[in-house]
Amino acid sequence: MLSSQAYDIAIVGGGMVGLATAIGLAQANLNIVVIDAGHTDAVVGEPRLRVSAINKASQRLLENLGAWTYLDTSRATPYQKMAVWDKDGFGKIAFDANSISETSLGAIIENDAISFALAKRVGEFDNITHIENQRLERIAFGEREAWLTLANGDNVSAALVIAADGANSWVREQCKIPLTFWDYGHHAIVATIRTEMPHLATARQVFLKDGPLAFLPLYEDNLCSIVWSVPPERANELLAMDKVQFERNLTAAFDGRLGICQLESERQAFPLRMRYARHFARHRLVLAGDAAHTIHPLAGQGVNLGFLDAASIIEVISELQQAGKDIGDYAQLRALERWRKADAMEMIAAMEGFKRLFEGTNPIKKAIRDLGLNLVDNVAGLKTVFIQQAMGNKSALPKLCR
Repeated sequence: MLSSQAYDIAIVGGGMVGLATAIGLAQANLNIVVIDAGHTDAVVGEPRLRVSAINKASQRLLENLGAWTYLDTSRATPYQKMAVWDKDGFGKIAFDANSISETSLGAIIENDAISFALAKRVGEFDNITHIENQRLERIAFGEREAWLTLANGDNVSAALVIAADGANSWVREQCKIPLTFWDYGHHAIVATIRTEMPHLATARQVFLKDGPLAFLPLYEDNLCSIVWSVPPERANELLAMDKVQFERNLTAAFDGRLGICQLESERQAFPLRMRYARHFARHRLVLAGDAAHTIHPLAGQGVNLGFLDAASIIEVISELQQAGKDIGDYAQLRALERWRKADAMEMIAAMEGFKRLFEGTNPIKKAIRDLGLNLVDNVAGLKTVFIQQAMGNKSALPKLCR
């Protein structure tokens, strides 16, 4: 039992962002406790439904943290190409890693597989205490430290708390940090699909009149994970269909690009909402990942934005520590907050712009988006910029993502 232990940093949440942040801060010789409401196990058997498109910047972070080597590469799918098209128009664009002398644009990996690799790496550090299957009961903030009480009665204190406990963050709620949010008016249906034709390591997305449909290549040649964004009433229809009906609808929606589609898993749907915390930092507190922001899964950038949070937090807190400054003082955290807010707002605005441009059947809007897609597809310099963006390569990246 922990009675009452003092740490430099308490990280609430043992998901991908929380564990990555813990490793980076431990590498900077800080004493870390991770309070994890769940438990991380090895991923075996059928593919998990929640996957992420890990871009090159996130991959470099995981490599620099020493977690990439723990990843089960048999379950990771590097993708060399991306194809995007407008179902009812002439617009299309295709990216190929070879065009910029890269071996891949990124990798499709199950979220749980990433978490397990990170947890394995966490276990190598003497200065990380990873408390699993424990929830917080209370949290309080003082001038010099924060106090946290676990459900089992144990107490922890820290100079800084990092809330990485997800979109419905308990810490954010307890701290009464307001949210700016809106409902995208879509539900995302996720499932694992077996296709008649091989995916050829290509990520594909088609824009339909009621939302985008993405096919993400998995580790078997004919296995894909889908993310189908549709209005709630359409989501209910698709979920209520029997297996054969759903497969026919999916194959038709995807233009039969990979032949007949067969359902290999259950179907799950979840509502899509943009969330943006009014404050990303306060005295003795920083929000990270989905606790700070959630975005539309249109380009699969949610977890990559979370990893940018992790890398930025690691960089700033490590520098404060080395300079002998108070790592939890809000005056010292303001620059970090501005940095993360700017990145998040840029991504939220981009996703909202894409969503609005590609929804609906307005003929003028359709003409603009089709011309735009084809313009990017045919202008080499412009296309390279978009490829680099898709890979997460941009200016002002945190050091661990370079």
